[in-house]
Amino acid sequence: MTLVDRPLVQYAIDEARAAGIREFIFVTSRGKGALEDYFDEAPQLEQELRKKGKTDLLEILRNTNMESGAIAYIRQHKALGLGHAVWCARRLIANEPFAVILPDDVIAADKPCLQQMVEAYEETGGNIVAAMEVPAEQASAYGILDITPQAGRLQPVNAMVEKPASGTQPSNLAVIGRYILNPSVLQNLNRIKSGAGGEIQLTDAIAADILAKRKVFGYRFEGQRFDCGSKAGFLQATVAFALARPDLRDELGAYLRALVAQSPGSTALSA
Repeated sequence: MTLVDRPLVQYAIDEARAAGIREFIFVTSRGKGALEDYFDEAPQLEQELRKKGKTDLLEILRNTNMESGAIAYIRQHKALGLGHAVWCARRLIANEPFAVILPDDVIAADKPCLQQMVEAYEETGGNIVAAMEVPAEQASAYGILDITPQAGRLQPVNAMVEKPASGTQPSNLAVIGRYILNPSVLQNLNRIKSGAGGEIQLTDAIAADILAKRKVFGYRFEGQRFDCGSKAGFLQATVAFALARPDLRDELGAYLRALVAQSPGSTALSA
């Protein structure tokens, strides 16, 4: 899926690179061969762009290339949940801390979300999950944190509940698709059985670390998150990211203002 002019996965890679990450593992499923091709070199296309003097496009293309050995692909044969997907990569991760990014969670921020989290991790260690407040009626769609509120962006987590029944959530602080985790979480996944929705939940493996008295923090990141796994969220992200682009802002803004002005009973859209 392309957001403005780059696929969602490119945004994820760019965010990880900004956080200092240099090795990447993609957990994929059947029919995702195009993903591997996307990150491969395209010598013929590069040559054509060079001949035509299209240096801007050439630079964009080069940014999608990955160094040999920097990227690996693991196949998840059955869709058994996020925890299972992470577990599939356990042998490549080995005994190192690692980050998890869900590309359909796109975050617009001056400092990339994962970079914010890495900087916090360097100070505290432990496991860190990105967190944001959600309306109470939406809490049952998320993993929800039970916290003892304190000042600052880092919140120590007492417990985690995956997709709580309506009205039972311990807070409105929800986990979204950015994690920095210790290898103990992989060991927990070896023992975790299917949970909410019949899937192996990553939340349950992180919660097991809490029970083992290991540190887990929720990080209230700076930025705006778009759920590009939903149609409305993807459209909102497209408009927001396009309006943030100097080469698109004026034309798109004028179109949106004209569109709103034509709508019956609408109010003017400010510039």
